[in-house]
Amino acid sequence: MDILHIHNESKGSFRAVAEDGRQAGEMTYTHAGPGKFIIDHTEVDPGFKGQGVGNKMLMAAVEYARQEHLKIMPLCPFAKSVFDKTPEIKDVLF
Repeated sequence: MDILHIHNESKGSFRAVAEDGRQAGEMTYTHAGPGKFIIDHTEVDPGFKGQGVGNKMLMAAVEYARQEHLKIMPLCPFAKSVFDKTPEIKDVLF
């Protein structure tokens, strides 16, 4: 499964694409001023539930934040729950 990062000046998303080309999920975000972005929504196609798709997209967001020296504000309930349970990614938490 590939995670594609699509972004422009103010918004972006991480899209999970299965090997057959189907979109397995999407996590959207909005830039919130310099140095941070808000993850506002995560959705996984029902056919891919339970396969770690959401976690893969979130880890791509964490890697992006680390590379760009950004902080993440997880307003999405899924993203917030993963941050609450995963101490090793709290370095990018806003």
